[in-house]
Amino acid sequence: MSFRLLVAAAAARRVGTAPRTHRHPALAARRGFVFTAPRAEEAVPQHGGQTLVEKIAQRHAVGLGAGEAVRSGDFIAIRPRHVMTHDNTGAVIPKFRSIGATRLADAQQPVFALDHDIQNTSAKNMAKYHGIEQFAQTHGSRFYPAGRGIAHQVLVEEGLAWPGSMVVGSDSHSNMYGGVGCLGTPVVRTDAAAIWATAQTWWQAPPVARVELRGALPPGVVGKDVIVALCALFSHDEVLNHAVEFVGAGAHALPIEDRLAISNMTTEWGALAGLFAVDDVTLRWYESCAARPRATVSADAVAALRASFEAEPSRWIADRDAAYAKHLWLDLESLTPHVSGPDSVKVATPLAALERRRVSINKAYIVSCVNSRAKDLREAADVIRAVQNARPNSPVRAADGVAWYVAAASSQVMADAQASGDWQVLVDAGAKTLPPGCGPCIGLGVGLLEDGEVGISATNRNYKGRMGSKKAHTYLSSPAVVAASAIQGFICSPATAVSGAIDSAAADTRSVRFGIENAAPSPRAGASSVGASAAAASDAISGFPTSLAGRLVFLPADNLNTDGIYPGKYTYQDDITREQMKAIVMENYDPEFSRLVQPDDVVVAGANFGTGSSREQAATALLAAGVRLVVCESASETFKRNAVNNGLLVLESPRLVQWLRKRFQSPDAAPTIVSGLDAHVGLVAGKIQLTDSSGTSVYDGDLPRIGKAAQEIIVAGGLENWVRARMAAQ
Repeated sequence: MSFRLLVAAAAARRVGTAPRTHRHPALAARRGFVFTAPRAEEAVPQHGGQTLVEKIAQRHAVGLGAGEAVRSGDFIAIRPRHVMTHDNTGAVIPKFRSIGATRLADAQQPVFALDHDIQNTSAKNMAKYHGIEQFAQTHGSRFYPAGRGIAHQVLVEEGLAWPGSMVVGSDSHSNMYGGVGCLGTPVVRTDAAAIWATAQTWWQAPPVARVELRGALPPGVVGKDVIVALCALFSHDEVLNHAVEFVGAGAHALPIEDRLAISNMTTEWGALAGLFAVDDVTLRWYESCAARPRATVSADAVAALRASFEAEPSRWIADRDAAYAKHLWLDLESLTPHVSGPDSVKVATPLAALERRRVSINKAYIVSCVNSRAKDLREAADVIRAVQNARPNSPVRAADGVAWYVAAASSQVMADAQASGDWQVLVDAGAKTLPPGCGPCIGLGVGLLEDGEVGISATNRNYKGRMGSKKAHTYLSSPAVVAASAIQGFICSPATAVSGAIDSAAADTRSVRFGIENAAPSPRAGASSVGASAAAASDAISGFPTSLAGRLVFLPADNLNTDGIYPGKYTYQDDITREQMKAIVMENYDPEFSRLVQPDDVVVAGANFGTGSSREQAATALLAAGVRLVVCESASETFKRNAVNNGLLVLESPRLVQWLRKRFQSPDAAPTIVSGLDAHVGLVAGKIQLTDSSGTSVYDGDLPRIGKAAQEIIVAGGLENWVRARMAAQ
C-alpha cells in the first residue's frame, strides 16, 4: 500500500497545482489482505458483471485504467463523496495538523456533526465543541451542532448520504446509509485525517453477500425484527467483513425507515456495508422529503435522481451475472417479533417465547440511530394509544420501578413527532425525554443501567458495559416492544400490554425459514500471481522486525468487542494518556488483564475479535499495554484497519486458536490465561512456534505473511507518521 500519490496531491495543493489523479501501482494489488502478502494459491472467483457494491465503488475509485473494473478483493484508492466525523472530530484535528496539512483538500467533503456526548455541558466539553465548530467555519465545511441529531440521521435528512454515492464515516454505523442506496462504510480517525488532507484513502473492496428477503412481513413485524433475526440465525460470521446487498420482493416492500434500521445493524452482524438498491420506494420517499416545508433535500436533485433511475436502470442494480461470495435468504412471511440478548446480538428469542418467562425490566429505551425515527416513535405511541383504549378509565404510565427514556434521532424527527402528537403520548405515559443524540446507547449521559439492572432497548448494541454497568443485562427489540414492556414492567408484546395478560394459547410457534448457499469460487484463468505486491513477499524492508517473541496470553472469548477492549465512557476523553489507557484496556472484558499483561506479550483471541465500534483506542490501548501482535481466529476488518493504521499487527490463525482451546479448555477457565508458553513468530516467513518452560516445541504452524505494504506503516509507527514523513519530504 502506498499513499505517495495522495501525499503528492496534498503537497501540490500547498503550492497551487495538483497533479492529475491516478492510482499508484502499489494500490493495484488483487486479493491482498490489508496486513498481509497475498497468496498466489488462493482461488479468485470468476467475474462477469459487477455487484452493486462494486459499481458504486468504481464511481469513487481514483485512477483506474481504461476498461478496468473494480472487483471484490481489489485494493483501490477512493475519493468518497463525504467523510463524516462527530465528537471524534476533536481527535482528528490534531492528527490532520500533525501530518503537516494546513487546509482541507476539498472543504465540501468533510461533514462535522456533534451527537455523542451532547448531554455533557462541562466547560471542557463545551470548549471541545467550540473548537470543532471554529475549525469547520475556518475551512468552510458543513457543521451540525449538538441538538441537530445523530450524525447518520442528519446525513440522510440533508441529502449528503445520497443514493448511488459512497460516503464514509468515522463511526461503525456508517453502514446505515445503505438504506437509501448509498454505499456507507466505516473508516477510522487516522483515515479521516488523511481524507481531509488528500481527499482520498485506501479501501479493499470486500466480498459481497447477496441476502434475499422473500415474501412480506406479517403485521406487527418490522425491520428491527429482520436484522435481529439475521444476526442470530446467521451467527457464525457468515457475513463477517463482507458487504451485504439486500434483494428480493421482501426488500422492495420495506419502507425506507425499516431499510435504514436493517442497514444500520449490519454492523453488529459483522458486515462492512449493508446496501439496498434504489427503487420506486426510495424515489417516492425522497420526493416526499423534497416537498416538506423548509426541505433539506433539493427538489431538482430528486428529479434528476428519478430521471437517471428511469433512463439508466442498469446503473442502479447489480448485473445479472455478478459474482457473489455467498447467497443467504430469509422468508419474511415466517418471521415473528424477536428480541436480542441478553448481552449479545448473536442470541435472539421469539418474543412469544420470551414473554412467557416474564423477564422483569428496570429501564426501557427508545434512542439511537437505528430506531428513533418518526415511524418508530409513532409505533411506540400507537401501543400506548391501544392500551389506553383498552383501559379508558386508567391513565397509562410506565410500570412502577421502570424508568423509560426517549430521544428522537434528530431535531427534524422530534418536530414531526411533536406535530403528530406522538411525542406527547410518550411523555404522558412517563417517558423521560433526552435531546436528539446518542446518549445511553454509547453509555453517556443520564439513564444508564446500574449494577444488577435489566434494560430493554431499541438500540443496536447490548454488549456488557455498553449502556452502563457491566453487571447489568440488556435486551434489544423494536420500539413497539419497548413501549409495551415499559408499561407492563416485563418484556412483552403489544398485545399482552393491551390485554394485560399473556395468552399462552395464542403463542406463535412458527419456525423461521432461512438458508445459505456458499458460492463456489473458481480460479481466474491464468491466475499464477496476484499482483505486484506479491513479488518477493518474504523480504523485509529496512527496520521491519522479521520476528517477534514473547509470552502467549490467551483470551478464549469469541466476539470480544471494542466496548470490552476500551469502554465507551472513555472514548471521547481526548486527553487520556497512554499510561491511563494501559490501566483501562480490557476493563469491560477482564479488569485483571491490565495487571497480567506484560510488554511484548503475544495476545491470542477467539473469533470476530474487535467487533463493534470503530473506536481507534481499542487498538492504541493494546499498544499502550506493550502488545505488538494479536493473533485471533478472525477479526473485524474495521479493527484491523485501526490496528495497521496505528502500528499494531493483527493476524488470523483458526488452527492455533483451536489448539489452545483444547489445551486450556475448562469450565473454570479465566478470561485471561497467561499460558506459560512462549511464542516465536516469523512475521515475514509466516510461521509461529510455541515452546514450554523447558524450551521444548509444543506447536508449529503457519500465519499470514506480513507484506511490504503493511511493513512500511509498521516501521513508521502508523499511517499518521507515514503520511507526515512523506508530506515533509514533499
